Amino acid sequence: MDDFKIVKVRARELISDYWLPNLEVDILTKGGVLGRGASPSGTRPLENEAVYLRDGGRRYGGYGVLKAIRNINEVIAPKIIGMDVTEQKEIDELMIELDGTINKSNLGGNATLSVSLAVADAAAKSLRIPAYRYLGGREASTLPVPWVWLQAVEATGRRRTLSFQEHHIVPLGAESFTEALRMSAEVHFAATRIMGDKYGKPVVLGETTYYPAIIDEFEALDRAMEAIEEVGYDDVFALALDCAATHMYVPKRETYLISGKELNREDMISFYKELTECYPIFALEDPLHQNDFQGHAQLTREIDIQIVGDDLFVTNIKRLTKGIEMGAANALLLKPNQIGTLTEALTVGQYAQKKGYNVVVSGRQGIDEEDLIPDIAVAINAGQTKLGPLPSRRAKYNRLLRIEEELGERARYLGRNLLHPSKHR
Repeated sequence: MDDFKIVKVRARELISDYWLPNLEVDILTKGGVLGRGASPSGTRPLENEAVYLRDGGRRYGGYGVLKAIRNINEVIAPKIIGMDVTEQKEIDELMIELDGTINKSNLGGNATLSVSLAVADAAAKSLRIPAYRYLGGREASTLPVPWVWLQAVEATGRRRTLSFQEHHIVPLGAESFTEALRMSAEVHFAATRIMGDKYGKPVVLGETTYYPAIIDEFEALDRAMEAIEEVGYDDVFALALDCAATHMYVPKRETYLISGKELNREDMISFYKELTECYPIFALEDPLHQNDFQGHAQLTREIDIQIVGDDLFVTNIKRLTKGIEMGAANALLLKPNQIGTLTEALTVGQYAQKKGYNVVVSGRQGIDEEDLIPDIAVAINAGQTKLGPLPSRRAKYNRLLRIEEELGERARYLGRNLLHPSKHR
């Protein structure tokens, strides 16, 4: 239909967390529909992910995105104007070809993803259906179990107090997403009070809240369990840890610095075994460094929990395929900005599911709205999300609450069934 044809592409800089500029794109159709997409940047770039193109120089301390905007205006827009917004795959493949690199370093992954998401948003609005339905069809009905950031025991990357990057509570025993969020909030309230009573006021840095006095993982996890037990949800919550082990790794020595100790791979595996014996840990994310596929495979064999690859896979089909072949990890953290187009991200997520891996759809620092993360999670029935802390990510949580309401009786919440993913695909 002519109404679905792209007639205008417009890109702009937005301000995100820590005052960093991020990129947003509008797609206007002939029918008058406005689609919008924005690419998050994350707090730290990874060596194997799509490049978030920044300007350099003095403007915004080098973090401006005018180069990416110019690439959209001068390279991408002239090629896609006149195309149909429902031609998602064709538009994404065209941008991949225009870029011509394996990591979107020419046009910028932020340029290609922002356009890709704006196209999908415009298509869903043109068809007058929710984005999760447009991307996933009528089978899209699973609300994700949220990994809820327990800020009271978070480790900051700028002033590291704990070895692990993030600690999460996971409401596996809830009956719905709405209930899961309520219960998580109640645990968070308890944790904040408990930590305040014991350690005083926290240090707040951007969206990060942490307690410098806590330098031991066992102590941090004890406080999390204390909060869970205080509100009576012992049988509801498990724990998930984003270990981000690459940041603890010393390549020259092939060891990890954790809690003041230097550990090799075998020591790390023993340490994780001890943690899982002491606490109800549901998942470990990036427990070893990003290129240690063999070590991840060994850990997956030896510990019967969810081992999630983020830095390990970077939403890249080649790295995921290698991991599957080696038996490294058993779950994928899906971040569309790591690969640079919606089509590629969905392909990776669906391939992981086909091979029996769980998928955790993840938000990222920098953009709270217009990145379709909640809709993507429901579209592929991922069953899990990792959205980040409140209040900066509240739009994503609220979007999922609205989706659950829209789905009504069709809404599913897997909860403990996540422990047996193959039975629900």
